[in-house]
This record gives sequence, structure tokens and C-alpha cells, in this order.
Amino acid sequence: MMHKLTKAALAFNGLGRCFIIEKHVPAVKIIRRGLVSAEHGDDSAKNEVYDVIISGGGMVGSAMACSLGMDPNLVGKKILLLEAGNKKVMDKVPDTYSTRVSSISPGSATLLSGVGAWEHITKMRCKPYKKMQVWDACSDALITFDKENLQDEMAYIVENDIVVAALTKQLDSLSDNVKVKYRSKVVKYTWPMPHHAADSIPWVQVTLANGETLQTKLLVSLTTSHNLDLFLCPSPFFSPLFSFSSSVFQIGADGPNSMVRRELGIPTVKWNYDQSAVVAVLHLSEPTENNVAWQRFLPTGPIAMLPLSDTESSLVWSTSHRLAEELLELDEESFVDAINSAFWSNENQSELIETAGSLFRGALSTIMPSAGSPRQLPPSVAGIGPKTRVMFPLGMGHASEYIRHRVALIGDAAHRVHPLAGQGANLGFGDVACLTQLLSQAAFNGKDLGAMQHLLEYETERQRHNLPMMAAIDLMKRLYSTNAAPVVLLRTFGLQATNMLPALKEQIMAFASK
Repeated sequence: MMHKLTKAALAFNGLGRCFIIEKHVPAVKIIRRGLVSAEHGDDSAKNEVYDVIISGGGMVGSAMACSLGMDPNLVGKKILLLEAGNKKVMDKVPDTYSTRVSSISPGSATLLSGVGAWEHITKMRCKPYKKMQVWDACSDALITFDKENLQDEMAYIVENDIVVAALTKQLDSLSDNVKVKYRSKVVKYTWPMPHHAADSIPWVQVTLANGETLQTKLLVSLTTSHNLDLFLCPSPFFSPLFSFSSSVFQIGADGPNSMVRRELGIPTVKWNYDQSAVVAVLHLSEPTENNVAWQRFLPTGPIAMLPLSDTESSLVWSTSHRLAEELLELDEESFVDAINSAFWSNENQSELIETAGSLFRGALSTIMPSAGSPRQLPPSVAGIGPKTRVMFPLGMGHASEYIRHRVALIGDAAHRVHPLAGQGANLGFGDVACLTQLLSQAAFNGKDLGAMQHLLEYETERQRHNLPMMAAIDLMKRLYSTNAAPVVLLRTFGLQATNMLPALKEQIMAFASK
């Protein structure tokens, strides 16, 4: 599999960045070949065999379970979701908003609608936004994105707990096809050999903390981590600067510190950013239609404000660890002042950059007089929700392989990105849609769900999508993390030029909506 590692390394090394290739050492005992002795024969016979076990819940794991459980070609298959947490039941929407929210793209909304969860989400609480404004703190350059006449939604801001509660409600209706074990902790995996001998185990074995041992033809591993996916800029890839058989398959969905990935020894390209994200719920100074997502790139990192309601928004402020800690220690009034200043202050701008940007914009206007979008001012903040300020360290990570024999990685187990593009959850939902489609086709053709043929198709398709996106997000992050005049000028011209090209902006929005 070294050719795959080489591809991943080249994709990131092309950015001129130092990276770490993480080759995990098993932290718990791994049995790659298990001898079925007479002593254990009875126990093995009692072990239940599932077609698919999804290791890890949350938004992406629950969506994977619903998607497989509702697929007509997978009817009769035994599917199990292992959820480490408690069952998320939401009979009543909380009075206060959660700090953990996600920007759900139209493509992800379509997936959630297909599994019956979106109807529950809209009945509970979500806020669409129809416009996005992104601008630079070091110049007056900006770019806006919106659908024609603001008729269609660009994306939706939804609390993670609401997404999980909606999916949980759907899982209850799928109890004939999908079984869920809550508060289940995996302590050991036992892997089959790709071409197992007569004395080796045929399936993946999963041992739980309560001593229960399960078997599966396919293991899917994904995310149970505290996913921070709050925004924002549409796909940075377009940055202006630059079977009916009885076989079982397990899906790995157990997070950025994936036990499955580590146990299998899958190398990971990763690095930590010298940044943390401060998140909070903001109270606006006055009610507004609040259908715009705002993001400003400061020299220390991007700050974003996402609509939750007509009077409240969600904040994600990516900045240095030191400043993040200082922001958490500020009293409420000082914290609010810091937020308003970050969105409104022009202290990082210089006369030289302003003059050059103005001249360039004027030149563009003579060529395309009717192009471009007017600047809007973001709403001011009056206060914050009680006890809502928290911070998370940020980083980047990508598994060089998404699959092994009878195992597939999805979500954070396969990839981790900076939240500036709001693509973390959407990348995970994309994994769900792709893997479901390929497993459905395999089932229709009477194939082994855990066979490498269609798992390789999944890996190829998703890496072709995820790697360019992740590389571009990292590039965008570093490009806007400096106030050096040449770089500021470059990105200023890029933003202004792109803002004057409606066709290019349409392509950006189309890519980001997948």
C-alpha cells in the first residue's frame, strides 16, 4: 500500500509544508489470526455475526446506520451501530442554543432528507443562510456569495445535538434492520487475514468492555469526537488565489484518534496548527433577518459569525492558543468588545494596500461595470449566552488508506480539517453517501459486502474529492495567517477579481454545496 502513502505525501508536500507521517503502534492487543479451538468453539458459535458494524456514532455514524438501514438493496442485512454515548432523545428543543453547530450543505441536507431525518430537523431548529460575505482585515477586499435574488438557501446552520436526535428518532423506526448498542466501548479488535487459512477467523471480531464479542463482515469506523465544524468559506479548492451474500463488513467511524486506524497501522499524514477555536453563542444588538454568514480573515486567524435565529448567532474564532486563552478569561463585556472590534476595526489595514486595492478594483470596474457585490456591515454583538465560551485545538490529518480487508474508514477517522471552510461534517456525510451507494450496488449484484473491489472504489472516489479540498483548506489557512504586504496584495487582487466574476462564483457555490 506504499503507493497510496506516496500519493498522500505528495499531495501535502506540494504545499511546501513539513508533515508528520504517523505509523501507529498498537495500544491494545491485536489478534490477526485466531485459532478456533474446541475450547472456544461453543463461544464462537454463540457470537452473533453482523453484515455491517459501524463503530462510532455521532452525526456521521448515525447517518451511516440510517442510510444502510433504509437502502432497499440492503433489506435483510444485519446492521449494528456501536454508540459510546447515551441515547440522544430530544422531546423538546432546549431553550438555549448549543455551541456545537455545523454548516450543512445542500448535498448533506439531501442525504439527511433521504434517510428521513431532515424533516425532524426542520421541525426542531435550523437556520438557513442565503448569503455569505468573506473579507480581509488587512485590506478592503471582499467576496460575497448568494443565489439569484436570494431565493435559495446556500446552507443551513444546525446544532449537532439536533442532527443526532433526528437521526436517533429515525433509527428507532429502523429497529427491524438496524440494532444500536448505546454506552458500548470497544476494547479489542481481532482482524481476519485477507486470504484466511482454514484455522483463522473469517470475520472481524469486536470485543466490548462488557465482555461481549461480536463478529462482522464489514467494519465501518468513523467519528465520535467533539466535531468542530462551524464554517465557512465555500470550497477553498476554488480559492481565488490559487450483496446478498452473508459476508460482513465493519466501518470505522471512531474519530481523529481512531482506534481502528491505529490498530491496523494505517499511516496518517497530520500536523497541529498553532491555533485554537473559541466558540460561543452571541446575542445580537437588535433583531435582524440574519440570513448572512460572515467571515473575516484576521492575521491571527479567521473569525466567523453564523446565524442561529433573528436574535442569536454562533461564533467561531480561530486564533493563537495564547489569545484564545485570554479570550476565555475576559469578562463578558470585554469579550463582546473584542468580537465587535475583530469584525469592525481597520487597524490592520495600511494606506499602501488600500490604494493599490482601490486602483485594481477601479480597473476591474471599467472592464465589468455591472459585476461585483456591495459590501454589507455585520450586525453588532450585545452579549453572549451563559457559560457558552469553550475552545478546541485545531489541526489537519488524513489517513493514507481509507480501507483494509473488511474495514472502511469514514468521517474523522479518515480526515480532519480546519473549520474555516465548514467542510468537516459535509466531508463525512459525503463518505456516507458514497459508501452506501457502493455497498448497495454490491448487495444488488450478490457480492460480498467486505470485498476489496468496491471498497477500493470507495477509497478512490473519496480521496479524489477529499485530498484537493483538504490541501486547499490548509493553503487558505496559511495564506491568510500573515500581514506581509506582498501576500496581502496577492490575496486582495485575487478576492477582488473573483468577486467580479459571477460565473466563477457560481462554480464555487456548486462545488461547496455537494
